[in-house]
Amino acid sequence: MNRHLSFLGIAGIVILGSCSHERSSVTGWNLNDPKNGGYEVSHNDEQETGPGLVFIEGGTFTMGRSQDDVMYEWNNVPRRVTVSSFYMDETEVTNVNYREYLYWTSRVFNGNYPQIYTKTLPDTLVWRNKLAYNEPFVRYYLRHPAYNDYPVVGVNWLQATDFCKWRTDRVNEFILVREGIIDWNPTPSDADYFNTDTYLAGKWTGQVKQPLPDLNPSGNGTRNVKIEDGIFLPDYRLPTEAEWEFAAYGLVGNTTLELIFQRRIYPWNGHATRNPDEKYRGQELGDFVKGAGDYMGVAGDLNDAADVTAPVYSYWPNDYGLYGMAGNVSEWVMDVYRPLTPDDEFEFRPFRGNQYQTQVKDQDGIVIQDSLKYAFNGVDSDIVSIPGQVKWRDVDKNHKEDNLAERRNYHESDERSFQDGDVASSIYYPDGEGAKTAHPTGIMYQTGTTTLISDETHVYKGGSWKDRAFWMSPGTRRFLEEHQATDYIGFRCAMTRVGSPIGLGGKNEGGKY
Repeated sequence: MNRHLSFLGIAGIVILGSCSHERSSVTGWNLNDPKNGGYEVSHNDEQETGPGLVFIEGGTFTMGRSQDDVMYEWNNVPRRVTVSSFYMDETEVTNVNYREYLYWTSRVFNGNYPQIYTKTLPDTLVWRNKLAYNEPFVRYYLRHPAYNDYPVVGVNWLQATDFCKWRTDRVNEFILVREGIIDWNPTPSDADYFNTDTYLAGKWTGQVKQPLPDLNPSGNGTRNVKIEDGIFLPDYRLPTEAEWEFAAYGLVGNTTLELIFQRRIYPWNGHATRNPDEKYRGQELGDFVKGAGDYMGVAGDLNDAADVTAPVYSYWPNDYGLYGMAGNVSEWVMDVYRPLTPDDEFEFRPFRGNQYQTQVKDQDGIVIQDSLKYAFNGVDSDIVSIPGQVKWRDVDKNHKEDNLAERRNYHESDERSFQDGDVASSIYYPDGEGAKTAHPTGIMYQTGTTTLISDETHVYKGGSWKDRAFWMSPGTRRFLEEHQATDYIGFRCAMTRVGSPIGLGGKNEGGKY
């Protein structure tokens, strides 16, 4: 015992007498010390909240139908799932937000690659109706400053996804400029614009102002920012269907000691769509169609004060502080649509739409950059890569380095149709000759012939200015092909929460955080 105490005492003296470097708990070597190899460990434990985002503390909830299924689609069977904490835009992306994206894309690519800018443009013709006069919206809704704070529409799923990627790069670029690591470039070109993946791969050609010190004694003395530094934010993206629905209900306001004491049909309590508060009694809580031909009420006392969409802060937020989760516009989510997804998907972080990819590298392991390419879909050509960005490919069993044959959790790159449309789940569907065998194209969904469902069909959630109250329940779900847009579908971005689901400022009941 005395020998043991003596050893602890000596060890304590050594630690106190050494420099202030933290030591490895497994080897005892100094961390962040060039003399000990320069292994760097960052303690930036808390994630920065990105511009426009609200923190959504996750948890378990019953996803799916919360009222009678008057459409008899049976595509949202209730099921209990768990959603991790994440971040979500406070409002839908507005016209002025989207025009910033258009402006940037025009400045960077319109000179040499005008097709890139053209593909970002919303379809303003979605406002047209053969038996209605909507031409003013065609001309003014996207561009006129009177509509700046209205949700952008006419954006298809692909365009919404590209906006999220662009936003990721602009925010990460701003962070590096703010931290004094790179110079601000007021005139980016298609040769030197900032892209997060390109920067991380060491391929970015912009101006570095103050690189980080490299503690590796074999290095060059300086280095770029790495993921391990915790400086970059995770990607902006569309929310999953489960995330959107969880956030829309805002059940955090009805929770006491892990008990949800009242379920919700809408993002607020009760069965009505009007505010019960005495001060605001009778005012509508969202923008939707009240009845046949009633889009905004009677002159002199308009019930929602919006003929089509409304400014994104027009109505009360839910208990997460999110605006417009019922009415105004429906919103794209990431998921590929299948009617039976609620029966099939995993109960933790449920999502259908995985397509596993990896960066393309040359024989020396160097990341390859893309050039401008097109994929012809029979109707129009769509840009699938942009000059200067890192090239990605689907994981493939023919690439030995992907190691698909030995994996236990997945064996394919594309899992969008897993258990509902893939070869295995279509084995009893007849092929063209009537034989009941597996069909390589997934005969279960003969898209355009017997169904509108495909791997390019995505879910959109929530009601809109064009819908009845039924669709304002977050549990409802509809779908549309990813290339299509409407005058009633918009979107908002989300971001993954890394680390603790509560954060450094919170504690659970056991006091573990």
